[in-house]
Amino acid sequence: MKTAIIIPCYNEAKRLDKNAFASFIKENNNYHLCFVNDGSKDNTIDVLYALQKLKASKVSVIDMKRNSGKAAAVRAGALYLHGRSDIKQMGFVDADLSTDFEDFDNLVKKLEDNHELKMVFGSRNHKGGDGIERDGARKLLSNIVKLFIYMILGLPIKDTQCGAKVFTRDVIPMLYGKSFKSKWLFDVEVFLRLKKHYGAGKTTMSHILEVPLKRWVHVDDSKLGVKDSLKIPFALMEIWVSYTMANLVMTTENTAEVDPGTLYSIA
Repeated sequence: MKTAIIIPCYNEAKRLDKNAFASFIKENNNYHLCFVNDGSKDNTIDVLYALQKLKASKVSVIDMKRNSGKAAAVRAGALYLHGRSDIKQMGFVDADLSTDFEDFDNLVKKLEDNHELKMVFGSRNHKGGDGIERDGARKLLSNIVKLFIYMILGLPIKDTQCGAKVFTRDVIPMLYGKSFKSKWLFDVEVFLRLKKHYGAGKTTMSHILEVPLKRWVHVDDSKLGVKDSLKIPFALMEIWVSYTMANLVMTTENTAEVDPGTLYSIA
């Protein structure tokens, strides 16, 4: 049984650290990498297929035909991997490896050490992370967004948006069976679905664990532009209305649902 890592990719041909991924593939037999090409306009798909050729049994490539956002890409990877009997648990990291493999492996170990846990996620906001680097503007925006998210979730979580999370296999249908409202803020929806399923307060918190990252570096050329950033408060409001005010009911009956326009091929 393996741990799978989903890596959503959009126009990553030039900045994807091919050597880092290639080394990880060769050195780790207990991991499986699942790259999801989110309708890239450059030759990202060729780069991913080249990585797959290094060790086909350890690498899957999902080629989404249209750019649909990180939420749809991660969801496509999660549903595909849930259909594989050799995958014990799965998570995701950003393609730029702002969170490295050592930190991700630490999250996996935390998940395996406590059978009550269903999700373990990295945090860039804990003290002691000497390798955490951010520019001033992103830190200010992050703090504002963090306040909005705390008001929506009502859970003592320091960092919902860190791009490094790992889940047990059994919660995948509940978390990813339905498509997400947001293309980029789906992490908030994941926590809301967990809260809906397990209950508020300490009950949900007993099934999740936030772990400080040793290293996290913001990589330039972010896919989230200034205009998108300004829309974040409104997007969060939409999520809050959908999940809280409308009392959205999550079920596991629509696991095989495919979003319109996000048809993909798997290799």
